[in-house]
Amino acid sequence: MKKNAKTIYSCQTCGYQAPKWMGRCPDCGGWNTFAEARASGGAGRGATGGEANRPVPIDAVDLDDEDRIATGIQEFDRVLGGGLVSGSMVLIGGDPGIGKSTLMLQALYGLAVRGHRVLYVSGEESVRQIRLRSRRLATVAPGLLVVSEVDLESILGMVETEKPHVLVIDSIQTLYNSELPSAPGSVSQVRESAMRLMLMAKKRNVSTFLVGHVTKEGAIAGPRLLEHMVDTVLYFEGDRSHVFRILRAVKNRFGSTNEIGVFEMKEEGLTEVGNPSAVFLSERAPDSPGSIVTACMEGTRPILVELQALAAATHLGTPRRTILGLDPNRVALLVAVMEKSMGIHLTGHDIFMNVAGGVKVAEPAVDIGIVAAIASSFLDKPVPEGAIVLGEVGLTGEVRAIGHVEVRVAEMAKMGFATCLVPESNLKRMTVEGGIAVKGIRTVSEAMEMLF
Repeated sequence: MKKNAKTIYSCQTCGYQAPKWMGRCPDCGGWNTFAEARASGGAGRGATGGEANRPVPIDAVDLDDEDRIATGIQEFDRVLGGGLVSGSMVLIGGDPGIGKSTLMLQALYGLAVRGHRVLYVSGEESVRQIRLRSRRLATVAPGLLVVSEVDLESILGMVETEKPHVLVIDSIQTLYNSELPSAPGSVSQVRESAMRLMLMAKKRNVSTFLVGHVTKEGAIAGPRLLEHMVDTVLYFEGDRSHVFRILRAVKNRFGSTNEIGVFEMKEEGLTEVGNPSAVFLSERAPDSPGSIVTACMEGTRPILVELQALAAATHLGTPRRTILGLDPNRVALLVAVMEKSMGIHLTGHDIFMNVAGGVKVAEPAVDIGIVAAIASSFLDKPVPEGAIVLGEVGLTGEVRAIGHVEVRVAEMAKMGFATCLVPESNLKRMTVEGGIAVKGIRTVSEAMEMLF
């Protein structure tokens, strides 16, 4: 006699399972996220097919030269670590309308014109809609196969029949497995679909892209297990009201997680931004108090960004601190250092800070730039034209050494800056290139004296 299927309750955010309904998830803390589902046994021992695997000595594993597949989009290939690895699974998330499907269609076109057979599976658009978008983007190629399908078994059957080199699923939340009773987009459906696709990718050596929806908090929707299963997790960032998009890797088993790709959204699709520094500084107004340029590192690439600060007197009991693109706690720490070490009293001032261009900067090498921007706005004195600053600031007001200083200074010289202030300890060890005057600083007070 067949037993009745067991009913469980699963959190739709993190995948936590409980035998009864709960108002608040004890794992992720989400409210009203539990939904009823039927327990399933999951993939069995024979899920991968063929004979069972056996352990082998690591030095006996055949290792051919890694042959990465180039998509033809250099910014995309850089974030992937130099190209697409065969058999890898990549998860791409981003806000609705940010350009995920556009990027996928352009990447598949670049692969198709290079002789690769690619398959684009859409669960949200019809084939005709894909064709209209492809015509607008000029991404029509015979080797680019498109289909509108949401049934997982049908998609796996197409992979067996068509044998593509690259597969795109747009999106993973639209797939469903008829063996599971839950609706598409539920935790069990997303988890099972991702697991089956991962096994297929490794077995058939098919590079697979999964496009994922994001929640209002900005995280990829579905269980966190999804991010652990894939090889690479990419986030497509940017405001739809701005033309620039940033592709950032938060997990990459085959490359660095610090690389970013910069794109510009145009009518004909996404175009690469080869020199982000020039773009981010193109609209900078000269001789403006509260504006200064510094350099941040994104992987191996130095990018010059403009830091903007506005210090305005306030009559409120608690002054406001509005920070965009920087760590608010870091800015609050530097404001305290300025009051203690420089005697600049900012208690009665609102402070607003922004990184122009929508870039997010998280490294401490821009500390002295934050201090200089706030001081420039407070004193109402612009930073001298052609000057740029680098350095980490300690709690006692000292300027500490940073990494990759020579690469940053070379980028500054290329962009035409005449003077650069760097930590004294860095200056003693670096080789100064021609075309830019590099000066050493030991404290924030010394840096402010040189600038103002």
